[in-house]
Amino acid sequence: MSKIVIYDTTLRDGAQGEGISFSVEDKIKIARKLDDFGVDYIEGGWPGSNPKDIEFFESIKSVKFKNAKLTSFGCTRRPKFTAATDPLIKNLVDSGSLAIALFGKSWDFHVTSALRIPLEQNLEMIYDSVNYLKSLGREVIFDAEHFFDGYKANPEYAMKSLEAAADGGADALVLCDTNGGSLPIEVGDITETVCKRFKTVVGAHIHNDSGLAIASSVTAVQRGAAHVQGTINGYGERCGNANLCAIIPILELKLGYQCVPTGKIEEITELSRFVDEIANLLPDERQPFVGRCAFAHKAGVHVDAVTKNESTYEHIDPGCVGNNRRLLVSELAGGSTVAQKASKLGIDLGKKSPEVKAICDMVANLEHNGYSFEGAEASFELLLKKSLGKYRKLFDLVGFRVIVEKRGPNEQPITEATLKISVDGREAFTVAEGDGPVHALDNALRLALRQFYGKELAKIKLADFKVRVVNSREGTAAKVRTVIESTDHAEAWSTVGVSTNIIEASWAALADSVEYGLLKHLPK
Repeated sequence: MSKIVIYDTTLRDGAQGEGISFSVEDKIKIARKLDDFGVDYIEGGWPGSNPKDIEFFESIKSVKFKNAKLTSFGCTRRPKFTAATDPLIKNLVDSGSLAIALFGKSWDFHVTSALRIPLEQNLEMIYDSVNYLKSLGREVIFDAEHFFDGYKANPEYAMKSLEAAADGGADALVLCDTNGGSLPIEVGDITETVCKRFKTVVGAHIHNDSGLAIASSVTAVQRGAAHVQGTINGYGERCGNANLCAIIPILELKLGYQCVPTGKIEEITELSRFVDEIANLLPDERQPFVGRCAFAHKAGVHVDAVTKNESTYEHIDPGCVGNNRRLLVSELAGGSTVAQKASKLGIDLGKKSPEVKAICDMVANLEHNGYSFEGAEASFELLLKKSLGKYRKLFDLVGFRVIVEKRGPNEQPITEATLKISVDGREAFTVAEGDGPVHALDNALRLALRQFYGKELAKIKLADFKVRVVNSREGTAAKVRTVIESTDHAEAWSTVGVSTNIIEASWAALADSVEYGLLKHLPK
């Protein structure tokens, strides 16, 4: 089994994506997780380019990695310096990283238009920088910036840039599609040409501006590259970088390469969600392999076939990447979906049983009235338990009142929720404020339930809240559908509520969400 080197640049290139900002503590947490997962290189940032990266490289010195090599990133020396005197090169050396990724120009257009120096001088800068760092005992990975565009414009000069790095002693030559505009067939052909020319390890660093970064990275490996650079979840500038959460499963499960230690690929879904959580981003549910929708089945024909043999509508076993199969409930789903859901609750029902038919009819009627259970499996599970007599009521609503007050044109609104619930005949009355009606209701409900289910309640966190108008032609009298996503950090679940009153719809989703979470953690 051939080994493919996995080089992660989430902390540097990924952090350049819009809406992403990692603290030093965030970067250290992600670096530890990446090391545990088993990537070969972790690019920590550009030492000296900003205070955060300076602090990161100082702080990370106390962390011992078991799998990965921490890598610093920077450019070749500047025209007015030698490598030994350039402060930017000194920052790379002082970072303490044993591996250094050094980028240099390989496209003649960039040399003459961006650097505005003679072509030969650029080659001297590449050689001098690589050779100097090698003389200090550092591993040097040369990132040939804009290589594919440069090769297509002037193949002779692009190759000369690699020769300068190789002559300087570079340990790897990484071909970069920096603008993300090359096609996989171009990447493959050019990579194969480079691999035939050089004995040095060849890698690929592809951006996703054409939506082809995964395909191009895989093609590069098939044509000889043994080193792949990318980011977790495809974070990166503009449209992002090559997504390692797809590249690694493709290479390992479909092409037979080894990318991470044996068995670690089963943790890639967890890794994907961990990094999203640290980045404070909602996960891309439709992301291949690791997204919540990656193995979700809605159509009745699909569900029926999958319950008989998973390979009918799944290209891999979801467990291979640590993901789960999900059978979605909707008016399009048949009895097989309901029967499968019931089996998870320990209830054996035939897909043509009267109970299943009644539940299917109920779902169809509810969806006709605006409900959607395909993204709210927790609400459906509660509905299923109620229909089959397996439901355990945890609390009853006695009543609530929500007041929103604004005391002047420049003042922020004040929201207050008053709530009364009953638990086994014992009433709890609470008042709480919040940043809006739903937040205030959530705070009031938590205050009320704390005396009954405090330990279990502490594990539940509201993660997302969405509102959609169901029948927009009704204007302000339209029905709205609210979906609330909650998590206990081990699992995420969604619940739904529908009403012409947005507060009522929100309460229905909120109550289901909390109740589902409590039932998960309370003794059976």
